[in-house]
Amino acid sequence: MKQRDHRHEAWMGLALDEAREALGSEDVPIGAVVVGPGGEVLGRGRNRREADADPTGHAEVLAIREAARRLGRWRLDDCTLVVTLEPCAMCAGAVVLARIPRLVMGAWDEKAGAAGSVFDVVRERRLNHWVEVFPEVREEECGALLLDFFRARRG
Repeated sequence: MKQRDHRHEAWMGLALDEAREALGSEDVPIGAVVVGPGGEVLGRGRNRREADADPTGHAEVLAIREAARRLGRWRLDDCTLVVTLEPCAMCAGAVVLARIPRLVMGAWDEKAGAAGSVFDVVRERRLNHWVEVFPEVREEECGALLLDFFRARRG
């Protein structure tokens, strides 16, 4: 088991803040931040698929886009992506394409996850980039946010 990095928990708090911001919309509350090598937040995102009618409006994609704009480059090879839920195949592909070396994630997505549960796109050996994954950071908190959201929608 990897040694727990306390920065990961603090960064996950920022991603959770983003996820909670989505609660005012119809979007699933998932949040993400891209953190630079000095620990500075370079990009923030929360799901906006419903709000923007955009199928690519996932938290990870939006955070990656903002970080790339801010840095003026697409290659984020010195950054860390922190996200409250395991990325889907699209978002895992974006992580690989942006050359992000580290992924910190909260809850696993046993239905559509692509960072080790259903698929493992971020560590697919046939691709040209591999990502180090730090799972289960504040997992209970991240999972509870999603469970509460879906319970309220069913109720």
